[in-house]
Amino acid sequence: MELILLLIIAIYVISYRRNNGENVYRFFVTQVKDAYEKFAPYSYKEVREKVKELGQDFSAKQYTSQVILFAVVAGGISYLYFYNIIIAVIYAAVAVAFIPYLAYLRYQKIYSEFIFEQIQIYTTNVIMEFTTTQSFVKSLEGVRDSGILEDPVLQDVKTMIEMSYQNGTIDESIAFFNEKYPFYMVKNMNQLFLQITKEGAKDSGEALENMSQDIDALVEGVYRDQADRKNFHKRFITFGLALFLLVMAMQFLLGTDSYIELLEVWYVKLVLHAIILINCYFLISGEKYYNADVGVE
Repeated sequence: MELILLLIIAIYVISYRRNNGENVYRFFVTQVKDAYEKFAPYSYKEVREKVKELGQDFSAKQYTSQVILFAVVAGGISYLYFYNIIIAVIYAAVAVAFIPYLAYLRYQKIYSEFIFEQIQIYTTNVIMEFTTTQSFVKSLEGVRDSGILEDPVLQDVKTMIEMSYQNGTIDESIAFFNEKYPFYMVKNMNQLFLQITKEGAKDSGEALENMSQDIDALVEGVYRDQADRKNFHKRFITFGLALFLLVMAMQFLLGTDSYIELLEVWYVKLVLHAIILINCYFLISGEKYYNADVGVE
């Protein structure tokens, strides 16, 4: 406990001196934010820009709270396992180091949900426009000019229109969009329009109506899956953290003194490290599944 207090005091003093007497909390927040920007992968930064535009980015205070929470929980759990402050500090540092990756997963989820909503708007409105224009390219132009799409989908729709006029056909533009957005509804709708364009627009109303109903059913299924994932996520995190506390049951059965004596045996420590690593892998895998792409086959 004395060592922990000394470490806290040392961090406070160093932070205070480096920050020329300004607010230490603000200095710490700035350092955390700078570390995120420096070490985060490029794709993370790109996605985060869109998340910031959507107003769903974490504030610096939320990031700092997350760092403190991860450090305290990881340090506390590892100390209960090994009764060693140095090991506890190492595990706390490793836990904090994973925060950018978890933030990246969260941002990917938000970005994926945004793209899915845009694709839903794209498919639904192209079908509606086609009932009036009877032309796939004109339908794309109507959706482009309606102001309901946002980048990057809007920019890709503009690219589709340009490619269609340059090539004189919609084949390459459809292949481009299908590759960029490999959604089930995109591939099927674009394939339908490709068929209608080549075979003529005669009697296409029923096929488009069926396609519209298929899209509605798919969207409903995706949103239901999101709700199921959210409920699963809460239970999963609770269960995962409970696994770490099984060591408490072991100490209760053996007695704290007997447990500490066991820690002197090297392979006991190895097993405990393995338990922590396996549990961490279990939690991270669950987080990755929870934040996986929405609506993509």
